[in-house]
Amino acid sequence: MKDTIIELLDAAGTQLKQQGILPQDTPLAIKVEPTKDKAHGDYASNLALTLAKPAGRKPRELAEALVAALPESAAIRQVDIAGPGFINFFAATDAVAQVVPSILDAGDTYGRSLSGQGQKVQVEFVSANPTGPLHVGHGRGAAIGDCLCRLLEATGFDVTREFYYNDAGVQIHNLALSVQARVKGLTPEAAEWPENGYRGAYIADVAKAYLAGETITADDREVTGKADADDLDAIQDFAVAYLRREQDLDLKAFGVAFDVYFLESSLYNDGKVDATVKALVGGGHTYEEDGATWLRTTDFGDDKDRVMRKKDGDYTYFLPDVAYHHDKWQRGFTTVINEQGADHHSTVTRVRAGLQALETGIPQGWPDYVLHQMVLVTRSGVEVKLSKRAGSYVTLRDLIDEVGRDATRFFLAARRADSQLTFDIDLARSQSNDNPVYYIQYAHARVCSMMRRAESDAKAFDHALGMQHLNRLDTDQEKELMNRLARYPEVVERAARTREPQQVAQYLMDLASDFHTCYNAVKVMVDDDELRNARLALGLATRQVLRNGLDLMGVSAPEEM
Repeated sequence: MKDTIIELLDAAGTQLKQQGILPQDTPLAIKVEPTKDKAHGDYASNLALTLAKPAGRKPRELAEALVAALPESAAIRQVDIAGPGFINFFAATDAVAQVVPSILDAGDTYGRSLSGQGQKVQVEFVSANPTGPLHVGHGRGAAIGDCLCRLLEATGFDVTREFYYNDAGVQIHNLALSVQARVKGLTPEAAEWPENGYRGAYIADVAKAYLAGETITADDREVTGKADADDLDAIQDFAVAYLRREQDLDLKAFGVAFDVYFLESSLYNDGKVDATVKALVGGGHTYEEDGATWLRTTDFGDDKDRVMRKKDGDYTYFLPDVAYHHDKWQRGFTTVINEQGADHHSTVTRVRAGLQALETGIPQGWPDYVLHQMVLVTRSGVEVKLSKRAGSYVTLRDLIDEVGRDATRFFLAARRADSQLTFDIDLARSQSNDNPVYYIQYAHARVCSMMRRAESDAKAFDHALGMQHLNRLDTDQEKELMNRLARYPEVVERAARTREPQQVAQYLMDLASDFHTCYNAVKVMVDDDELRNARLALGLATRQVLRNGLDLMGVSAPEEM
């Protein structure tokens, strides 16, 4: 319907150019949006307001000319002019109802497109250090990142999901020291405990497994505990493998999988960090000061220069980050999206500056970033801070165990990434209309129940009869529901383009609301065969779109609740 209205307005604008009312070189930037108040029609356009100045006419006067020039269309029942010159369109019932067979014919593919044209996109998300269980912040990144991948795939992109493991550096060394302390019988309360050691109960679990000589199989390695309390390297290898396996199990429970696990250590082992240093020095963008090597990132938009190599000869995290992203570029990913916590905000500019300094053709502003804010977990209105397993933070597994995967995924992805999120455990567990996940899933289950009732009452759905009489769907609630269904493909396209999965979540809440309103206002199981089957068809179309949208969120669509 929206495309139809745009075509009609384009034809009207072209005619006004031919009549000399509009200059020939005037661009027709046509915008059509759903109306908020159905008394003003189904869709509205501000085209007359945007063209008034080049036409040298008052907006309302130009709106009248555009309406007069609109071609006849069976899809439009009425056209009105409102306010200073808005053009409001009322869709004909027959035209609106055609969305029902479109949805039923397309099935699971409704809302999907090929607009990405197979373009390769890499999405890096979670990328947690293997130093402990995944926390709720990692969970938010996992939910947003995975939903974004699903959206991009639904719009025709070739997506690679990547997890970057920081398996080298100070934090990993502190992990090894912590496990070693546990292996030697120390507890976090002991004076000898490492100053920056990890204190969660999981450290004791790792130490126990190491002493027992367990064999740990992670994604890319298999390590057996040596039970040697003095072999710190062996302890570190075992601890990293153990916690990588734990994180993989958490992600599996969350319905998230990756195509590539990239190890930070490989950047050093394969000489990519040294090659990056050589390229930056060779390009003349570095200098020595106070015993350290600096990169002039201020030449590329940073607020200050950055240290590449510290006085002690160790590299800062900045350098392997540049080497890693250069590797992404070399792998052919012209579009890269990093989904990370807001604490990475300061790294965005410096990584981009470092990549520019390599002078290898990487465009400015590459890669893209989606940064999510922190998550506050509450129960009974009080913040929940501690986890028995982690010791100092709420883990992703805690939430999954408390409220289930569906609610956890939806709640973590249903808000804009750049807004702080309060995760209300009580709300997520509740079976009420206040719980958006329950509300949406209940709409899906309600249609399934409706279809089962039709079967049991010997009034099974007759597809042909339903399709023949869709014009009977003429109540305000039915038309509102059909208009909402028609908007789904546009929502998917826009959510993928803007990197905002929460738009799909909001759409599903609105769709569920429209359905429940329609279900409560309009009786479905009537004796009139034509009307009943038309309404059952509308229910099936709604169920299909709910299922398609929930799939993009990684949430199930139950048939009973």
